[in-house]
Amino acid sequence: MTPDLVYFTCAIIAVVISGLAKGGFAGVGALAMPIMALGVDPVRGAAILLPILILQDAVSVWAFRRSWDGHVLLVMLPGMAVGVGLGYVFAAQVSESAVLGALGAISVIFGLQRLWVERGGAIVLPSNSPDWVGFLFGVASGFTSQIAHAGSPPFQMWVLPRKLPRDMLVGTTAVAFATMNWMKVPAYAALGQFTRANLMATAMLVPVAIAATFAGVALVRRVDAARFYTLIYVLMVLLGLKLVADAVTG
Repeated sequence: MTPDLVYFTCAIIAVVISGLAKGGFAGVGALAMPIMALGVDPVRGAAILLPILILQDAVSVWAFRRSWDGHVLLVMLPGMAVGVGLGYVFAAQVSESAVLGALGAISVIFGLQRLWVERGGAIVLPSNSPDWVGFLFGVASGFTSQIAHAGSPPFQMWVLPRKLPRDMLVGTTAVAFATMNWMKVPAYAALGQFTRANLMATAMLVPVAIAATFAGVALVRRVDAARFYTLIYVLMVLLGLKLVADAVTG
């Protein structure tokens, strides 16, 4: 396959995965960046995906605009901002191979963590863990989100034990990640990634993202969720290992 064909194939698959996640297959969106990184350097790939994520976030925030927990946001958003900043410094100071390796490692850890959770395992924090713990998990969420658009696990580890009502949990998550994705805009601009070529690539992928989101809504009730998620997380681990191997050999 030619480089352009590899890139477009990986980009379309990544955007479809992202759209399915927004359409109801929660958690599978973290597979998008490892796939994207197979066809383009990870920093550029993340920058191409970011505006699409922001557009998708707008729908989620509007749908749950009246259901969110202010205390969780007050605790975690400052940490997320710090994490995004650390992710920017990391990407700006190290080589492309190092970013690729970090993306691969995050993907492996995320995939293994989700496979463990799917089988009944969990890292259980007390529901009243102090705010400084939430801040630290916010930092971890911001860093992994800046590098790999995969900030959900650290966020969920602190928030889920608080047992928020369903709509409040969904709304709080939507507001937190919509805000964090806007935090990443200056970081990717400073990295010089909002080029004409990248923005045109984003524009070409937006219709695919919209169609995939509606497909997710239609398919989420018809697919065997357990087998689907297991397949996704196994692929995430395998792709993560490949990216780490590419980083080491590159």
